[in-house]
Amino acid sequence: MLVRLLYASRAVDTSPAAIQAILETARRHNHEHGVTGILVYGGGIFMQAIEGGRQVISDLYGTIGRDPRHTDLLLLHYEEILERRFGGWTMGLVDVGRINASVLLKYSERAELDPYSVSGQVSMALLEELMATANILGHA
Repeated sequence: MLVRLLYASRAVDTSPAAIQAILETARRHNHEHGVTGILVYGGGIFMQAIEGGRQVISDLYGTIGRDPRHTDLLLLHYEEILERRFGGWTMGLVDVGRINASVLLKYSERAELDPYSVSGQVSMALLEELMATANILGHA
């Protein structure tokens, strides 16, 4: 059974090297475990959607919760799915600093990534729009 999970967290270390290390770890792990997804990053906040088998995703979310590189972990959305939406990426990346601020403003009070102040449904809608309009960096 496939599931999709969307969560938010805050980066403990916001240096480019630390963010790159998280991305590389995710890509390596995801490739080995059949996980696909997308990571949105901006202003020290991560919003990540991950897809795969139910047990793998459950275990991965637990691992993320124990990862000292993240804080303020918040589950935004979880659903069983018929097919993957992010099958092209072991972990695609959207850098919020490189997108038009009006996209963020459409879904939030301010033109910044803040999944903590909106519903999971709004976060998924933002993610869908970013998928359609942003330049996704990454590889399968």
